[in-house]
Amino acid sequence: MSGLNPQHHSAVVARCDPQPRARDQYLQLDARGAAMWVEDPGAATVFDSMREATRAALHLSPGLRAYSLPRAADIPCLPTVH
Repeated sequence: MSGLNPQHHSAVVARCDPQPRARDQYLQLDARGAAMWVEDPGAATVFDSMREATRAALHLSPGLRAYSLPRAADIPCLPTVH
């Protein structure tokens, strides 16, 4: 199946709050790798691919309901995690 789309697309990790009025949050890693959640998708840590973002999401607590999300084209360029 990997031959279907050979391009890597950058991605972020997001989570949704079960509360209907809550805003989505995005994973931001600091220089030490510590995680925090921000509401600004432009401030989120950008991963090289959906695969890397999914891997990061899977390492988080299942209660966070985190998932990978393709990075929108209008989010400013940020350094990517390798």
